Amino acid sequence: MTKKSGFYFFIMTIVAALFLSACGDDTDEAKADDTGKAGDSGQTYNFKLAHIAPPDHIWNETAEKFGEELEKRSDGRMKLELYPGGQLGGEPDMVQQLETGSLDFGFITTAFLTSRSEAFSAWFAPYLFDSYEAAFEAKDSDIAKKLLATLDDQGLRAKNYFFSGNRTMMFREKVESPADIKGLTLRVTPSPALQDWYRLLGANPESISLPDVYQAAQTGVIDGMEMDLDAAVTSNFNEVTGFGALTNHMVWPSVMIASGKKFDAMPEEDQKIIEEAMAAASEYGTMKRASLEEEYMDTLKDRGMELYEMDESLFDPYKEEYDEQYKAKDPLIKEFIETFRK
Repeated sequence: MTKKSGFYFFIMTIVAALFLSACGDDTDEAKADDTGKAGDSGQTYNFKLAHIAPPDHIWNETAEKFGEELEKRSDGRMKLELYPGGQLGGEPDMVQQLETGSLDFGFITTAFLTSRSEAFSAWFAPYLFDSYEAAFEAKDSDIAKKLLATLDDQGLRAKNYFFSGNRTMMFREKVESPADIKGLTLRVTPSPALQDWYRLLGANPESISLPDVYQAAQTGVIDGMEMDLDAAVTSNFNEVTGFGALTNHMVWPSVMIASGKKFDAMPEEDQKIIEEAMAAASEYGTMKRASLEEEYMDTLKDRGMELYEMDESLFDPYKEEYDEQYKAKDPLIKEFIETFRK
């Protein structure tokens, strides 16, 4: 090879090296931008959130508040599209979409989550909290956070709770003590923890989809139901169950869940924005629902439903049996019950 040819070969080698280096830098930046971990968190997001409640439910108001908080705290970089009313399927479908990353966020009932992690049954220990506010405070406890973490290995990032009322009992004929419940067929949410409570009371729990509950009560297929007051109002259950026992025996928590695949790929500061927006939405939704309790009671009374209280002490033997049964199922349930049972 001549000196001249060698010189040209040397120059071309340097040029090629510089070109490849520049391409590598661009590729690395592109990869970083795709994962949301590059730059100064200027990335924009168009999130999707789904839940099963109708558009006029407090859940959807809570979701709207979450979207507002995201947009405000991110200076407009984060937008949220809502899919209420089971538009993207039932809760099993939504959880699967969260796992794969095709859905960013979901509001999922704790009742369903007991099928994914039995530890969530701890929330359904009867008469565990003496007020709505006490339950709301409990969500930030160490043990409540441990329950959320049980979903981590399923590709889910359970970040917070919110509450939408207490559970009450509604009957076609007046029931004044646990002894009167024995032998009744009641519609109960299809969660083992809730249904086990009614079995302890001697009832026959039936899993009937919410749209079919009215007819089931009207035709006598069921003698009553476990229900929250807002559902009783919106579904006119007062027309088929004239008596409502305000037992408030269980809170009704739901969980704000992010897709692990999506959440873990975000910069820490964007993760923090999401967590803070969820906390704000949780407080808003929970307190808004609490403020409506008297309104719901007045509405049902105005419609002719008889509302009354049942002596909580009558349920003490059943509470003790439930506690012992469920504390033996999982050490987290045991810790939860022993933390809050007074």
